[in-house]
Amino acid sequence: MMSFGGGLAAWIRREVVQRRAWLDDQQFLSGYALSQLVPGATNVNLSVFIGAQLRGILGAIAAVAGLTALPVVIVLLLGALYLHKSGLPGGGAVGGALAGMGAVAIGLNLGTGIRLGRVHLRRLIPLAICLVIALAIGVLGFPLLHVLAVMLPVSLALTWLGQRA
Repeated sequence: MMSFGGGLAAWIRREVVQRRAWLDDQQFLSGYALSQLVPGATNVNLSVFIGAQLRGILGAIAAVAGLTALPVVIVLLLGALYLHKSGLPGGGAVGGALAGMGAVAIGLNLGTGIRLGRVHLRRLIPLAICLVIALAIGVLGFPLLHVLAVMLPVSLALTWLGQRA
């Protein structure tokens, strides 16, 4: 509930890595990367990863239930309210609240990216790879899969060459 509407990865990282120290940054980033690769919602996949790391199958089930139960109820209630009030200009207060939540989600994701980037992007090559990916997807609008199909082998090759040097 602390991050309803987006930015959940930032909140999860703060709770799991910084506040409770259940995982370290490297474990969290590995789990987050894996969560983005497998099908499904990234944050649900991440909750499965964290729950499984901490308490196995029962932990994964508890983490998914804890993540999704209350937000599903809230979304259903807000959806009914929005449909009821959608005749108002701009969708009424609910439309404004939903637009505000989108802006908050973007800010939280940018903040998390900057915080993690300061720690983990200290060399030129990883920084350049991140910038190329961000520009290709965010500015030029290339599809994610196409960018990953090109940049993943490039990133792996540059990392391998850097380790050999």
